[in-house]
Amino acid sequence: MLDIIQGFNILFFIMKPRENTKEFTHIGSIINNTLKSYRSKSDEELGQVWKLWNNAVGDVIAKDAQPAAFKGKLLLVHVSSSAWIQQLQFLKKDMIIKLNNALGKHLIEDIKFKVGPL
Repeated sequence: MLDIIQGFNILFFIMKPRENTKEFTHIGSIINNTLKSYRSKSDEELGQVWKLWNNAVGDVIAKDAQPAAFKGKLLLVHVSSSAWIQQLQFLKKDMIIKLNNALGKHLIEDIKFKVGPL
């Protein structure tokens, strides 16, 4: 019987939490902070475009066209079909002006439309 009680005490001692534990940090914040050092400026700029995209181009266009990437001053936009590529070619200059005005700087010089995932 004494062996069982001693075994219980050992188990209790092993499972006892530390008294001086440090605060835990959420893994998401660790990953986010780590990735910040690897993000390029174009990723940040694409994030800015994403935030204002719907307001700048309108809900009808935003439903079938979404920004996908930056390559220098070229914005790549994925669209749902080739018909949208044709339609947006006519609106490209106005879209560039609206987006640059919303960004408050001349960030986009051209837009390339490509059928891709939205």
